[in-house]
Amino acid sequence: MAQQNAMHIDKAADAGAEEAALMELISNLALGFSVSLHPINLFFGFAGVALGVIIGILPGLGSAATIALLLPITYFLDTTTAVIMLAGIWYGSMYGGSITSILLRVPGEAASVMVAIDGHELTKQGRAGAALGMSIFSAFIAGMVGLLGLGLVAPSGTRPGRANARRIRP
Repeated sequence: MAQQNAMHIDKAADAGAEEAALMELISNLALGFSVSLHPINLFFGFAGVALGVIIGILPGLGSAATIALLLPITYFLDTTTAVIMLAGIWYGSMYGGSITSILLRVPGEAASVMVAIDGHELTKQGRAGAALGMSIFSAFIAGMVGLLGLGLVAPSGTRPGRANARRIRP
């Protein structure tokens, strides 16, 4: 009887811990949305995307070079707003590289090579708009899947008391 009570208490504790973890996840998501959907953060995010597309269209300038060129713009911003703008610059420059790859068959970086091959064929058939639309839609879906995966996996690596990293031994 005592063993059954102990098992029942363990199950209740596990259910309580799972519920607490779910509530923590939901509260963290709500906090993240409240910060990222603030009007000033949205403005600088969209501005970063626009600047990233403009610089990303230039062949030979990849996302890392675009970030390096536009980094000084973020010096006067709040830290969170600056990171949001830099993320917008990164995503915008990746899409800007797809534009030249599709329309001119000039990939600006290694990530745009396959886009240049397939997208330019659609451009020659008169379907450049469809190729550009598919490019931005697939980039959006891939980005959302990546962010969702990061959001689900990252909190498990930050919990105290777990072995999260290898111990470095002399």
